[in-house]
Amino acid sequence: MSQENADVNAAIDAELQLMDPAVRASRSLAPRLLDPEFVEIGASGRRWTYEEMLAALPDLDGGSGSGEGDRDRPRFEPSRMVGVVLAPGIVHLTYETVIDGRRARRSSLWRRRDGETGWRMYYHQATPVPAAD
Repeated sequence: MSQENADVNAAIDAELQLMDPAVRASRSLAPRLLDPEFVEIGASGRRWTYEEMLAALPDLDGGSGSGEGDRDRPRFEPSRMVGVVLAPGIVHLTYETVIDGRRARRSSLWRRRDGETGWRMYYHQATPVPAAD
């Protein structure tokens, strides 16, 4: 496997981990996957920073929440995930998700800094897909 394929696969694996409710709720796991300079433009149009995202992540769509019965909460269903290496240490992923009947097209930039082994999400954007699409 080429280094580019390995980098794309590592970024995809990290992206899928961020969709796991247990990871989203973890104060030790989620910060390892988000870059300290992380920014997201959510499907709502809201801009999120690293600290805001970490604070809200357990209760956002796909999270585990904090109450009983949360095991039945909707989860992300990703599809058509593909990636490309834009430069050494930078991977761009695109894909679609469905959660609770709502579709979104998503784009993430993952980066690995020199001296670090893991990939971290640097930027994410979600765009709602109109029902007619």
